[in-house]
Order: sequence, then structure tokens, then C-alpha cells
Amino acid sequence: MDIFSTEEQDRIVQAISVAEAKTSGEIRLVIDKKLKTTSAMDAAVSYFEELEMHKTGLRNGVLIYMAIDDHEFAIIGDRGLDTKVEANFWDETKELMISFFRRSDIVQGLIEGIHDVGEQLQKYFPRGVDDVNELPNDIHFGTN
Repeated sequence: MDIFSTEEQDRIVQAISVAEAKTSGEIRLVIDKKLKTTSAMDAAVSYFEELEMHKTGLRNGVLIYMAIDDHEFAIIGDRGLDTKVEANFWDETKELMISFFRRSDIVQGLIEGIHDVGEQLQKYFPRGVDDVNELPNDIHFGTN
């Protein structure tokens, strides 16, 4: 999918690596061209399952989903995080990202969002000495 240049993809993947260096949490980014369900949240839930993000040891994975053409996105966390935070936990992260999206800076919006997710995860799941990367840091591009 030709949504991001190679350099932009590298910057995003680097942001995931840097964010995960602070936490035992796992961050995945999924990009679709168009929504394949009725909402970005439904798509995020579907991809969370498909990518087996629920199989991390501490159940502390976070998925950022975006449908580029539909201008929709969602952030969801696994049960390990959801049991520790309030329902609107990701609202500030979403607002930060939207501030970049409104300026048509999708890549920087994603990078800032990923950075913020890493900061939030660090508060509840700091990186341990024996931490291993349980999920790939690459961008998962959907099929549409």
C-alpha cells in the first residue's frame, strides 16, 4: 500500500521502537485505506484479535488503527491496561494526534500519538530488565 514513503515508514517504525523502549507494553499500528467495518473502533477490535495482541504476557498491548481515506482512527488497549485506567483514557492522545491531522500532517500525528502511548504505558508498565519484544514493530497495512 503506497500511503507512506519508505522514509515516513521508517520514522513511524522508529517511533514505535523508541516508545516501546520505555515500557513492557506493545504498540501496533494498523493502516487501512478505507474502513472495512462500520467504525474505526470495530476495525481496531478486529485487528487486535487478528494480530493476536491479546497474547502478550501482561495483556498490555495497544493498537492504533487508522482508515486514511475515511479520516477515522481509534486507539484500544488490552485488558491489562483497561483494568487500570478510566474509559476515556486515550482521549488526550487522540486530541494530540488530531491537532496534527488537521494540519494534514498524518505521519507526525501518528508519531506523536505513538510517543504519547509509550509515555502512558510507561506509567503502568515500566520496562523491566528482562523485557522482550513480543510483537513486531512494523506497520500492518490492511488489505484494502
